Amino acid sequence: MKLKNKNVLITGASSGIGKACAEAFAIEGANLILLARRKEKLTQLKDELSNKYSIKIHTIEADVRNYNILKKSFDELPDDFRNIDILINNAGLARGVGKIFDADLQDWEEMIDTNIKGLLYVSRIIIPKMIERDSGHIVNIGSIAGYEPYSGGSVYCGTKHAVRAISKSAAIDLNGTNIRVTEIDPGMVNTEFSEVRFHGDKNRADTVYNGVTPLFGEDIADIVIFACTRKPSVMIQSILVTPTCQANATTVCRKN
Repeated sequence: MKLKNKNVLITGASSGIGKACAEAFAIEGANLILLARRKEKLTQLKDELSNKYSIKIHTIEADVRNYNILKKSFDELPDDFRNIDILINNAGLARGVGKIFDADLQDWEEMIDTNIKGLLYVSRIIIPKMIERDSGHIVNIGSIAGYEPYSGGSVYCGTKHAVRAISKSAAIDLNGTNIRVTEIDPGMVNTEFSEVRFHGDKNRADTVYNGVTPLFGEDIADIVIFACTRKPSVMIQSILVTPTCQANATTVCRKN
C-alpha cells in the first residue's frame, strides 16, 4: 500500500516516537497533521520536514486531554487535510515511580487523562469520518507495560493495559469495515520518556539506558510504516518489540 499523498495525523508529534514517525511518513510522501502541546517544537519540525520533503504539513497546538479544543481544531481543518487516512495515537507518558500507596495523585491524573482519555477523545473524533469513507488505519502506540505490570508502575501499566483493551475492542467494533487497527507495544526506547517520568531529572533518566543498546524512535517508526504499508486485506493487530537486551519489562542485560 502506497503512502504518497495520504493524510496522516500524529499525536505527540513534537518529539520521540511521534517525531520519528513524522519523518518516516514524510519520506514516503504522506502529508502530515502534527499535533502536540509545544508550539515551538511543532514549528521547528514543520520547517525541518518542509525543507527536506515536498509534502503538505498542518500543525495543531493542543493537549489531547482537552476534548473541546481537539474537536474545534479538527472541525477547522483546511480542506486538504479533512480526510484523515491514518491516525497515529502516540501521545502518552509515564509520570513518577511511586507505589500505589504513596504515589502522587496528580501524576495519576495526568497519565490516565493523557494515555486513556486522550487516545479515546482523538479516536472518537476521527473514526466516524473514516467509517463514512469506509477506509482508514488506526495505530495505537502502547507499551510492554501493557503486558507486564511492575513495581512503581501500577497506574502507568494500568493505562497501557487499557490501550490494549481499547485497541482490541476497536478492531471488533470496526469489523466489517475496511478500517484497520494496529497496536504497537515498545519496550525500552531512548526518548524523553524517562526524563518525563522523573520530572525533568535528566541525570536520573540517563541511568535507565546505562550499559544497554535501547530502541530509538526511528525503530518504532519503521514498524509503524511496515504495518501501514501492508495490502488493505492485511491487518497487523499487534506487535511487541524490545531491544535485544530486554527479555521482558524488568529483565534487562546491562554490560558495563
